[in-house]
Amino acid sequence: MNSLTTAGQVMSRVLVAVEPQESPLMAWELMRRAGVHHLPVVDGGHLLGILTREQLAASWSGGPQEQAGREVRELLGGVRTPRVGPGTPLGRVAAVMLDADVDAVPVLSDDGLVGLITARDVLAAVAGRIEPPHEPAEVMTGMFHLEPILPERRESCRSSKSWREA
Repeated sequence: MNSLTTAGQVMSRVLVAVEPQESPLMAWELMRRAGVHHLPVVDGGHLLGILTREQLAASWSGGPQEQAGREVRELLGGVRTPRVGPGTPLGRVAAVMLDADVDAVPVLSDDGLVGLITARDVLAAVAGRIEPPHEPAEVMTGMFHLEPILPERRESCRSSKSWREA
């Protein structure tokens, strides 16, 4: 890493994001399937915040049915998310992360959300393991929709027919 390394050189460019009306159950499933710990919450191209696995776990109560009936927007708590621009020097990005006590910072340009920098990205840059970007920035929301499969509610009484008669 040299002193001229910028957020745009280090950021993750292909992001999976969630809309604020999605459920925590859906957000958890998106994180699990994408293998990420941070999920931007985007409404009409406008960044509302970053949802973490820790926030999801801390707010989890009840089972899948209860989580499917809630919205991700409830978990953001109205706290302003720190953000940086693509040209922000990496040292400044690290300072923003430390000052805000976060381990991920969204990267915004005039066009909106273009990337995300995590503590792991900063460490990779310091270790000299920055890979040049191969793809343009892409934020995926609404391009697919996962439907959680919830367990069926079973009747508490059993059929009078025994298994031998089946």
